[in-house]
Amino acid sequence: MADQLIRATAAEGGIRAVGVITTRLTEEARGRHKLSCEATAALGRTMSAGLLLVSSMKREGSRVNIRVRGNGPLGGILVDAGLDGTVRGYVDNPDVELPLNERGKLDVGGVVGREGYLYVVRDVGYGYPYSSTVELVSGEIGDDITHYLVNSEQTPSALLLGVLVGTEGVKVSGGLLLQVLPKAATDEALVQTLEERARLIQQTGITSLLKEGKTLPEILEQLLGDMGLVILPEIQMVRFHCGCSFDRVLGALKMLGEAELQDMIEKDDGAEATCHFCGEVYQANSDELAQLIEDLRAESV
Repeated sequence: MADQLIRATAAEGGIRAVGVITTRLTEEARGRHKLSCEATAALGRTMSAGLLLVSSMKREGSRVNIRVRGNGPLGGILVDAGLDGTVRGYVDNPDVELPLNERGKLDVGGVVGREGYLYVVRDVGYGYPYSSTVELVSGEIGDDITHYLVNSEQTPSALLLGVLVGTEGVKVSGGLLLQVLPKAATDEALVQTLEERARLIQQTGITSLLKEGKTLPEILEQLLGDMGLVILPEIQMVRFHCGCSFDRVLGALKMLGEAELQDMIEKDDGAEATCHFCGEVYQANSDELAQLIEDLRAESV
């Protein structure tokens, strides 16, 4: 199934549900960054979460940035997701590995670390972005972002994330976000019912359902079918995409100044830059660096 995002409502608009499949884009990130299985799972979960969080924003060009900084060997995770369905991200230490956890699964919490902070920035494209910081609760990503939603946005939420990685790459990846909206948040029975059903899906594992071939609408039907589920008709395609370019690299090199550029020409006969987000490697030769120096001199006249 293609990477995609769908939206739905239930309980007469009191519940908002979003589902996303991110198998291909997580596999692309794995290949670009040469990620270990644990790093793939951590980054894949965070990219799914970014797409789910940004899906509630309205203004074109809106983006969500998620940064996870735990005390585990992975270092940090940084993800940037757009309302247009694009997402990119990286981890500090892509080759980190740990033994399977006590449940025989990838130890994402172990590589991320169970102590540290989660930073979320919502940017609507104008004014100051809204930012929030919460402490990590498990390092498993889903628990941590649910903690953020409940404490920073005061929205009863359940976030289910999963990545299944095999020896040949990512088999399935995706997530579900379930939220009780303000007009229904005082209905304690509704909140409890949603929490119980989300817990059952979590025990089964969203990756198990996707591996069985269940579609996002079928999973939502299983969760909310008896609660007036309405699946919105629009299906949004999602993909790994980075806006880096050679021109942007040249612009960054130019900011180093004439002396540094001249040093690169004399010592290295050029310059090489790698984009953290996508792993793309850009090379500028000595002639291109010399042109940057000429541009700087012209601008200073």
